[in-house]
Amino acid sequence: MNAQVDTDKFINDLERVAQVRSEISVCLSNIALTITKAELDVNTSGKLSLERDIEDITIASKNLKNGVFRLLVLGDMKRGKSTFLNALIGENLLPSDVNPCTAVLTVLRYGSKKKVTVHFNDGKSPQELDFASFKYKYTIDPTEAKKLEQEKKQAFPDVDYAVVEYPLPLLEKGIEIVDSPGLNDTEARNELSLGYINNCHAILFVMRASQPCTLGERRYLENYIKGRGLTVFFLINAWDQVKESLIDPDDEEELKASEDRLRQVFSANLAEYCYVDGQNVYEERVFEVSSIQALRRRLKNPQAGLKKTGFGEFMQALNTFLTRERAIAELRQVRTLARGACNHTREAIERRIPLLDQDVNELKKRIDSVEPEFSKLTNIRDEFQAEIIKTRDNQARAIADSFRSYVLNLGNTFETDFLRYQPELNLFDFLSSGKREAFNSALKKAFEQYITDKFAAWTLTAENEINAAFKQLTRSASQYGTSYSQVTDQITEKLTGEKVKLNSTTTEDDKSPSWAKWAMGLLSLSRGNLAGFAMAGAGFDWKNILLNYFTVIGIGGIITAVTGVFLGPIGFALLGLGVGFLQADQARKELVKTAKKELVKYLPQVAQEQSKTVHDAVKECFDSYEREVSKRINDDIASRKSELDNLLQQKTTREINRESELKRLNNLQEDVIFQLQKIEAAYSNLLAYYS
Repeated sequence: MNAQVDTDKFINDLERVAQVRSEISVCLSNIALTITKAELDVNTSGKLSLERDIEDITIASKNLKNGVFRLLVLGDMKRGKSTFLNALIGENLLPSDVNPCTAVLTVLRYGSKKKVTVHFNDGKSPQELDFASFKYKYTIDPTEAKKLEQEKKQAFPDVDYAVVEYPLPLLEKGIEIVDSPGLNDTEARNELSLGYINNCHAILFVMRASQPCTLGERRYLENYIKGRGLTVFFLINAWDQVKESLIDPDDEEELKASEDRLRQVFSANLAEYCYVDGQNVYEERVFEVSSIQALRRRLKNPQAGLKKTGFGEFMQALNTFLTRERAIAELRQVRTLARGACNHTREAIERRIPLLDQDVNELKKRIDSVEPEFSKLTNIRDEFQAEIIKTRDNQARAIADSFRSYVLNLGNTFETDFLRYQPELNLFDFLSSGKREAFNSALKKAFEQYITDKFAAWTLTAENEINAAFKQLTRSASQYGTSYSQVTDQITEKLTGEKVKLNSTTTEDDKSPSWAKWAMGLLSLSRGNLAGFAMAGAGFDWKNILLNYFTVIGIGGIITAVTGVFLGPIGFALLGLGVGFLQADQARKELVKTAKKELVKYLPQVAQEQSKTVHDAVKECFDSYEREVSKRINDDIASRKSELDNLLQQKTTREINRESELKRLNNLQEDVIFQLQKIEAAYSNLLAYYS
């Protein structure tokens, strides 16, 4: 398979998506400008009060134009992540020597000039470096990395992340890559890497053929990937080394048998992560690659074929996922937003035209007549708000109680659960003062991993419960939205004296008020880089709110509360065994027994203190949702009232030329519809191209 063919197709498809994004972005911007210009015209019947639509589509236009596909590269240390990325982009850009390990989280994005900018977390101004200096300063030797890991230290604790800008075609067409340090690092560093999982379109999980599915890799997949609805591509790197490891590399039967055994191991461990909507997509998610071979070929000749490196098959699958699945879903939501703006403009104009002929007294009378309907709208808002708050209180209390019970019960299963974490025990090491510190560090890390994993298992349960609660709220939003639309139709009928016409081409979702679409998760502003380089999710992203609380406060709090206090008693227990109990089994049992004894002493305190954190985290998820829903409903009610007040004010102060106003309003509607038609056409053409 020719590398250039695959690369060209990938880049061409990315370019196609980028062009459609840009085209739709311009159309959205034109809609916003058209409505804004009409609203600012003082020689009219007054504003139509479409400020919310202007704000939403302006944000969507900007973020759609600047949007990228963000890929997060995860994997244990020394799996060849940087070599893989260099092969993917076609240049030896990131540190990938035999020794150095990437030590800071690095964002690779397009820039017209080559440069590296290091961002700090201590308030210090960002630092620009050349590539050589960056590689020298911010990579570390594996031995040093291992030492830092044992000491629970980060290599560069003051560094937040680095941004590498480079003028590469793949990056120019909308790909952004986050290269993480190795997963087998400190728990704090792991949390940093894993904290970006929800902010990326896809995860590229790099493994190594010679070390199939290590305990550490299985641990991360089990705790941070499984059951979270993430899209993961597994890259089994250094597949060419399978042949090199054979006694007789030319023995084809032995090679096939060896490769088949490896495939069975990977399939047994990875298959459960390769289901989408019940469908097995293993062949589209797991790839055997030879990064070093691909990189060597591309460095010698960019046109060289990459046959038998696995890169052609992987790039084709990644291309399909990004351009056919994610891009289409993103643009579908933007189309919903544009349709909403068009409908709101049309409806406002249809309300306005019949009122142009009314005198001031008649208009006042009609406006007064709809006050009961406006009261109904505020009642709908209050009822939905009350339901959100009730759900919030129930969920915060139930999940905090669930957490408290979970923590208190850890002692019941500790002896069984901790077996997989405890270090290889040699009591002579502990009795030797020179090795005691290393023994204690290993024991502490084992306990931290145990706590982190148990906590991650619980957070998945909590996420599922919260997700179910939000699904119920989206159903309620749909019902309240229907009631709300019925009342707004009544307002229109009372004001105009005409029955509201139902547009046969309008779907139920399009008929819903925009606040309900947002609350139902149907409306997206296609948000881009809003917080550093992290990508906010479409619509409301409660998972990131939860993630910030749980990872930063929850796990750290538990570990700090327990590990610093129980190592001493464990040590005394082991010393008390004496020389007659140096057998490993006896020492191991005594260690676990004592660890459990010390652990259960502190579990009530941890459960009490940290359940407050959990309660507040869950509460904040629903509070954020309620604030935005209420603001959007309030904006809608206020705009409807303002629309009438504007007309009344204009009629009171001046004579309105009906013919010129009718022409202006019709032109406004035609201009907005024209831009929507261009959006519909661009979206449909992209669908047709990929069908």
